[in-house]
Amino acid sequence: MITVVGEALVDLVAVDDGRYVPHPGGSPANVAVGLARLGIPVRMGARIAEDDFGALLRSHLEAQGVDCRSTIHALQPSSLAVVTKTSDGQPSYDLRLEGTCDWQWKQTETIALHTPDMCALHLGSLSAVLPPGADALRQLAETARTDATISYDPNIRCSVMDSVPEARERVEALISIADIVKLSDADLAWLRPGTTPPGFVRERARAGAPLTVVTCGAGGAVGAAPQTGILHSPAQRVTVADTIGAGDSYLSALLFGLHRRKLLGAERREALSAMTTDELFRLMEQAACAAALTCSTPGANPPTLKELNRALAARRCRTL
Repeated sequence: MITVVGEALVDLVAVDDGRYVPHPGGSPANVAVGLARLGIPVRMGARIAEDDFGALLRSHLEAQGVDCRSTIHALQPSSLAVVTKTSDGQPSYDLRLEGTCDWQWKQTETIALHTPDMCALHLGSLSAVLPPGADALRQLAETARTDATISYDPNIRCSVMDSVPEARERVEALISIADIVKLSDADLAWLRPGTTPPGFVRERARAGAPLTVVTCGAGGAVGAAPQTGILHSPAQRVTVADTIGAGDSYLSALLFGLHRRKLLGAERREALSAMTTDELFRLMEQAACAAALTCSTPGANPPTLKELNRALAARRCRTL
């Protein structure tokens, strides 16, 4: 079982006629759905409101095969993200987070998420940084590391993070705990201005971190593990509807590939760190294909295993 912990929020996506259409979203929830569609047993740890938006989120997660028995029935309202496209087609997020449910974690709630059947804990993104609940999630990651692989995606939203005291220190603390770190080049520019993606993944690999990937949009991705050196995987060509959820699909496919290779779990940390150049490149290639498929449809819509294998075969990549 992979456990995903973090926000499940609703994206209100602008459409051409001026309406806003609600789509279930939130980076961690998208990762959970992506894993479920790829056939991985996945549990969602989220605080979900008892309002109409919360009902939409819970129904969506359950319909995709995500185990929601560990979700909290929260008293606070749902978090919302108003999503519009910028002039270059990238999504812009206006986040409505004041007093909402996703950030109110207590340690008494997170203790139940550390279960014996958990081989990996994925943590993201705003939930892991925003007070008052962020400290409880960091403590969960520290405790779970004795039994599980820890994965982390900061998924930075500057408009929110810039107002959070010690936000960069919080992100860096989670990066230091995590075995697997996936972030975008925009995340890196906010976190460490002037640091290049190759420089960041090299630093992590030299420090013994098992796996680090920086995605760079149309520029592909840069990754490294202790035994591989720096690898560049090109982006897959696709007609882009939007890029919402692309990074989440990338991470879902990455975790799926590691799960399939039996490289998740604290007892497999040494084997994960010993990943070969060929293994890592194949993982990044498959993850890039999953991200491309997500970009080809509106909203966060990760591929199924059948869809991903069909696309990999069409690109003459090795199927999963």
